Amino acid sequence: MTDPVATRIQSHPRYLELRQERNRFGWTLTALMLFVYYGYIALIAFNKPFLAQPIGGGVTTLGIPLGLFVILFTIVITGIYVRRANSRYDALTQDILRDAQK
Repeated sequence: MTDPVATRIQSHPRYLELRQERNRFGWTLTALMLFVYYGYIALIAFNKPFLAQPIGGGVTTLGIPLGLFVILFTIVITGIYVRRANSRYDALTQDILRDAQK
């Protein structure tokens, strides 16, 4: 048995728009994260002297702030996705549900 409301939602043009937009945005953020993460790993693997350069007058090397950047970048893009989901995607979902229940 298929639910008529679910069928209307799946065929709703705004639902198809929502799916496409959400997937494109998600894959874009995923590509950015993979680029940053694997870029850092590639630096570790292929250019250790670059990461081993001391910064300032202490013993901290360039690899430490770059590693922190990777972690902070992950938090920032997660926040960007959550903000978009809470504002844009939730509003579209509510509109689609309202239209499908008519």
